[in-house]
Amino acid sequence: MYIGLLSGNSVISATPTPTRFSLKYCQLNFPRSRTSISLPISNPIFKMKVIEKIQSLLEDQGKVVFSFEFFPPKTEDGVDNLFDRMDRMVAHNPSFCDITWGAGGSTADLTLDIANKMQNIICVETMMHLTCTNMPVEKIDHALQTIKSNGIQNVLALRGDPPHGQDKFVQVEGGFACALDLVKHIRAKYGDYFGITVAGYPEAHPDAIGSEGVATPEAYQNDLAYLKRKVDAGADLIVTQLFYDTDIFLKFVNDCRQIGITCPIVPGIMPINNYKGFLRMTGFCKTKIPDEITAALEPIKDNEEAVKSYGIHLGTEMCRKILAHGIKTLHLYTLNMEKSALAILMNLGLIEESKISRFLPWRRPANVFRVKEDVRPIFWANRPKSYISRTIGWDQYPHGRWGDSRNPSYGALSDYQFMRPRARDKKLHQEWATPLKCIDDIQEKFKNYCLGKLRSSPWSELDGLQPETKVIHEQLGRINLKGFLTINSQPAVNGECSDSPSVGWGGPGGYVYQKAYLEFFCSMEKLDALVNKCKAFSSVTYFAVNKKGNLLSNIGLTDVNAVTWGVFPAKEIIQPTVVDPASFMVWKDEAFEIWSRSWAALYPDGDPSKKFLEEIQSSYYLVSLVDNDYMSGDIFAVFEDL
Repeated sequence: MYIGLLSGNSVISATPTPTRFSLKYCQLNFPRSRTSISLPISNPIFKMKVIEKIQSLLEDQGKVVFSFEFFPPKTEDGVDNLFDRMDRMVAHNPSFCDITWGAGGSTADLTLDIANKMQNIICVETMMHLTCTNMPVEKIDHALQTIKSNGIQNVLALRGDPPHGQDKFVQVEGGFACALDLVKHIRAKYGDYFGITVAGYPEAHPDAIGSEGVATPEAYQNDLAYLKRKVDAGADLIVTQLFYDTDIFLKFVNDCRQIGITCPIVPGIMPINNYKGFLRMTGFCKTKIPDEITAALEPIKDNEEAVKSYGIHLGTEMCRKILAHGIKTLHLYTLNMEKSALAILMNLGLIEESKISRFLPWRRPANVFRVKEDVRPIFWANRPKSYISRTIGWDQYPHGRWGDSRNPSYGALSDYQFMRPRARDKKLHQEWATPLKCIDDIQEKFKNYCLGKLRSSPWSELDGLQPETKVIHEQLGRINLKGFLTINSQPAVNGECSDSPSVGWGGPGGYVYQKAYLEFFCSMEKLDALVNKCKAFSSVTYFAVNKKGNLLSNIGLTDVNAVTWGVFPAKEIIQPTVVDPASFMVWKDEAFEIWSRSWAALYPDGDPSKKFLEEIQSSYYLVSLVDNDYMSGDIFAVFEDL
């Protein structure tokens, strides 16, 4: 059964009498596969190989393409912090991000795990470094098979640095001697599945640079010839080693073109964040430091903020010069720090701190299996990582329409859905683990979160409110004080420009629409009052359920309702968010479990606050409420006089 946005009336009339029934008497089937409809959308987001995305963006839009590099941290806290940082940086829509492979394969397992989460949880096109150091072919194939199974299609093939404690690279038995061998192996065994990137060295490979700090002309030409052999063997993209003399880079690009290298050459830019780190990195890579940079850094070398500011200025000017020569790609070596990289991009006008564009209202995993996914239930809007983890085994993903509402096969709840990074756990403790003596204390918590006075919520993986929530935050605050504890919402939108900073998505040139939506917990007494009030609002539909599965609704279990849609030039209508009753019955288990596993768990056993929260969990209803009149309706009018 397909309920399409334009297949009938956009306002679903409520049935006059609500229906009560118990879930145990309702048979729901959950097969593994999903029905999907193809929707022809031409968009670079559908390109899975980095080279394809870059070519598409450069050819179709002529825009500047940027990307970020990260490395695996040494501690669990460091990994948690890195994912938080990635989340913020990926919101600016880089074309890809890459993750390094530790010297001698020292971070192999961690790199594989981070790459998987980058692609499927952070939802960014991911390129994984892969080196030959200490890697027999069996380990190389294990790494390649692992990332292939996770939907990753991009590899940066490197020889690799010697393991710690060794001065020179030594070929391991059963392994490869150089990056060229690795490129050949990947192409021979995996065909065209992987996009292969290789490293380019504007000053020649460090091994070719002599004691004078420069490579001989012969060594430089040999290095160029070797780079061409890597490209001829199947590499389709080059990312360069860091440099600080842009003239050297521009000469390198020209020299590559002269010998027939035609693939994109992406400059690697490393912002200077501190003086000692700068000297250490340039010394290790044998990178030339222009005299003017040395002269600028010497007087401020002990002032870290001044060095960082200069690094942003220098990085900006280097990029401006590169862009002025017609090169429209930039790769930023972040060293796992965001401020300098983002500041350079802002100085170049490539991003705006307050304006983050979205292809869809939610961020889709970048893996090849979900490349066309463009419809989701609204319930997980604030818990997208949980939704991804619970749908990771689907054979197909909804495309164009949600499809048969009886078909969602969600993964079971596990500890994963309730795990939090340490920093977020600490924030929840600070904001939510205060004594609770009465329902007013709980209502105050929800109100303060809706007003932005709290940054965390047990029902949200996000940091703070979504921009569209701020449009209705005062109304949300008022109904929370009435005992309707909101965990999800969206305002009504009637033809807002698609680049609106608060509700826009899909890029410029389109118009977006939304039905007002509220999701909240409330007592049975308040629910009865709300149901009676809804009888006077023919455009309002609702679905309510308690922890036991007892339902109260004025719609059927198969009535899928599109609540967000967009109209764009030369495209079919896109409807990325729906209210699906069958999915709501899956979501309710997670939503109720959060009371105990995410909030009550903050208190010690026997604490009265913990017992109070568990009582609410067992007695309250979870309600999904839609005002289908997006043109002139007022969903908050339902709560007046309650």
